[in-house]
Amino acid sequence: MIRRQLIRFAAVGVMNTGTYYACYLLLLPWLPYVAAHVLAFAVSMVGSFFLTCRFTYNTRPTWRKFLLFPLTNAANLVITTSGVYLLVDVLRLDSAYAPLVAAAAAIPVTFVVSRMIMLGGRAPDAEAAADSASTKTRESLGESVARTTPTA
Repeated sequence: MIRRQLIRFAAVGVMNTGTYYACYLLLLPWLPYVAAHVLAFAVSMVGSFFLTCRFTYNTRPTWRKFLLFPLTNAANLVITTSGVYLLVDVLRLDSAYAPLVAAAAAIPVTFVVSRMIMLGGRAPDAEAAADSASTKTRESLGESVARTTPTA
């Protein structure tokens, strides 16, 4: 179970990194590299949340998990931002490539923290049972957004 989750986590990470990197490169001509990094990180984090819920852990996206998810990325943000700074300003690596190198160091920490948040310390089977039982009592984030989003 954990091996499958780790593989899926890595796949989500590749997609998330691609989204982040595209945003970073788009912002880089107009912003300092650290500002471009932070904004691109924030944009990619929202997509990562939904993919991590559904694809990696097969759990419902809830407001509680959404609000806790930035904690998952806090360690990632600190590690990657420090890494980008170290790689660019100290080691003189090109600012276009530094984020990719820095992201590799953050993967293990992010996986552990995201698993704790998404599964709440419960075994995966217990999470699936809890999600199934609470379908009638808890509103998922996706349902809430769909219900409150005006349609054209």
